[in-house]
Amino acid sequence: MSDAPTPAHLRATPAIDADHPDVQAFAREHAQGANERERAVALTHAVRDGFRYDPYRIDLSPTGMRASTVLANGYGWCVPKAALLAAVARAAGIPARLGFADVRNHLSTERMRETMKTDLFIWHGYTELWIDGAWRKATPAFNLSLCEKFGLHPLDFDGVHDSIYHPFDKAGNRHMEYVNERGAFDDLPLAQIVADFHTTYPGWMPGAELHSRLEQADFLADVARETAPGG
Repeated sequence: MSDAPTPAHLRATPAIDADHPDVQAFAREHAQGANERERAVALTHAVRDGFRYDPYRIDLSPTGMRASTVLANGYGWCVPKAALLAAVARAAGIPARLGFADVRNHLSTERMRETMKTDLFIWHGYTELWIDGAWRKATPAFNLSLCEKFGLHPLDFDGVHDSIYHPFDKAGNRHMEYVNERGAFDDLPLAQIVADFHTTYPGWMPGAELHSRLEQADFLADVARETAPGG
């Protein structure tokens, strides 16, 4: 069975809103390069570094998970940032879809661990881009400045090789472990993500006391404190 792209991989959806004027403007500005691979690389790095990663502020509503919402907010967590990359790629004429995996994150903050009660992140999102006849995985979640503060290897993307989380950080400590591949999706499977999050992370859901505390906290401040010498 062929895994080649279909018209769905260029189509706008409510979450991957490639037809949104701001998404199209971003694509026009950043999809620079002599060929499709170079344009895909430029878009990936623009989404990765132009929007800070912030897992303290998750909004699982259809609006909160929309690609254009990341543009408006200036931040996002892995799933909506992946949706944004898919949207701007589609807007630039590059077939794109979403990929998901469950990962064990060994470098979370204490506040995140307290809220989630686990280091297992289900439905971690990335983007798959069709380049030179194959799907290439790109992970735009962690912006470069965050990687530098965390002591992580940045996730560069060359359009040839898959760009997924490194298993170890720069110091040789465990970073990210992929424990379950969920596969690729033409659109955001929001209902399933929400249902699974409610089961797995009840304290992380809107309305929970721990969720409210998390929203009031500063992710970057926690990272800075916990990664400081003696922190």
